[in-house]
Amino acid sequence: MKQEILFSMQSPFRDTFQIKGYRFGQGEKCLAIVGAMRGDEIQQLYICSQIVKQLCLLEKRGQLKLEKEILVIPSANPFSMNIGKRFWAMDNTDINRMFPGYDQGETTQRIAAGIFKAVQGYEYGIQMASSYMNGEYIPHVRITQTGYEDVKTGGYFGLPYICLRKPLPFDTTLLNYNWQIWETKAYSIYAGENQEIDNALCRRIISSIFRFMKRTGIIKNELPSTPDYNSIIFNEEELITIKSPIAGIFYNFKKSGDEIRKGELLAQILHPCDGSTNAEIVAPEDGVIFFNHNKSLALQNTPLFRICASAQYF
Repeated sequence: MKQEILFSMQSPFRDTFQIKGYRFGQGEKCLAIVGAMRGDEIQQLYICSQIVKQLCLLEKRGQLKLEKEILVIPSANPFSMNIGKRFWAMDNTDINRMFPGYDQGETTQRIAAGIFKAVQGYEYGIQMASSYMNGEYIPHVRITQTGYEDVKTGGYFGLPYICLRKPLPFDTTLLNYNWQIWETKAYSIYAGENQEIDNALCRRIISSIFRFMKRTGIIKNELPSTPDYNSIIFNEEELITIKSPIAGIFYNFKKSGDEIRKGELLAQILHPCDGSTNAEIVAPEDGVIFFNHNKSLALQNTPLFRICASAQYF
């Protein structure tokens, strides 16, 4: 394993900003993994740290293919993480909306350019991503439909779902999108939420990534197996979004991954002062809860659930 500083930038107020990478093997550029790009992506950082730890063990045992190169970037935004801020600390911009970057531009454009220079040219790219919505996702692979996507290989993770997203204009500045345009097969992994580490869920995601590496011929052995699924493929616009009709205390009976039936009670919105039930949230269709809001308060029109009702088996 070789630790490298992939990008460095002087700061007038803090220590030098650095993005560190951990490189395994040499030769063919096979896989780049990018972790926390936002300051609240603690679980994403943890997963990458455990991947680095496991790759070090495999390297010592001689179970890595030395002619295959793997690059892991656990954190791309340590400044924001140090102060618990989701976006860039100075101007609140999102690094993951700045790709492919511009090395003479604004700060986050320069950071994105440095990251993209480091991860460009790999056959596969994996990003440990997060959503703009507060809540928990069922483990899944998300693929942006650029016309260059490789959905079949996305099934090698063995996760329950593959979500295909048609890009909107602002999606053209995402790492996943630009990776594909520059001929990298890119996959975003979503699971759980950001700030809390779910050990069982993390083990499942880590195992799925090593399963992917084994099935693509990057490593010799995968980790002890966790459940391996024939992924269900669906388009993101097929998800049914249930929003809160009124503000109040969100009293939830369900979580991501639960199977539900049409008409089943999912949650209640309670009056914050007298405790009365202001609204009942019921399932509009049979399906599986793909996403659930996990905060105790809900504003009016807050997305509470996203339901996967129809899907195609891989």
